Amino acid sequence: MMNKKYIALLSVLFLVSCASTTPPRSPENMCDILDEKPDWGIALEKTRDKWGAPPQIVLSILYQESSFKHDAKPPKDYFLGIIPMGRVSSAYGYPQAKDEVWGDYKKENQLSFVSRDNFADAVDFVGWYMHKSQSVNGISKWDAYHQYLNYHEGWGGYSRGTYHSKGWLLNVAKKVQQRAEQYGAQYMSCRVSL
Repeated sequence: MMNKKYIALLSVLFLVSCASTTPPRSPENMCDILDEKPDWGIALEKTRDKWGAPPQIVLSILYQESSFKHDAKPPKDYFLGIIPMGRVSSAYGYPQAKDEVWGDYKKENQLSFVSRDNFADAVDFVGWYMHKSQSVNGISKWDAYHQYLNYHEGWGGYSRGTYHSKGWLLNVAKKVQQRAEQYGAQYMSCRVSL
């Protein structure tokens, strides 16, 4: 009898954990996302309160980086096009944060038990990164375009202007900005009901 209850409990926990890590069904609509995943809304608002990071910009960056896949990884690198040599970078999870900057975030905030595949931790990381981008490079937290360029190129790369020669990246930053504006308009309409 106890074994059946234990198995049933484990099954329910497994299903709940699967449901919480799947990408939202309507990733283009912030209200739908927050309706489907209310814990995401709580995490976004905590990050807004802690770091001053607008939820719509944080969400737009995460969508661009991982399409809301908790275990997203960069593509593999191949020698001679056929022999796998590992991933092209150490980026991982919702924020696609590389090991080094994730380590800096953990150390600076005295965090031990955080994970890039945990949405709340990823949101806090992006908020921290945006806060640092403002203090290091003077980029407003409301400037989704330049915040994303900082996020992608790193603070040093941004200050050196490495993005200027990357037309594809400038286009991606425009998409992040447009999505943030779209999310922002949606967020204003549904925020009252959250």
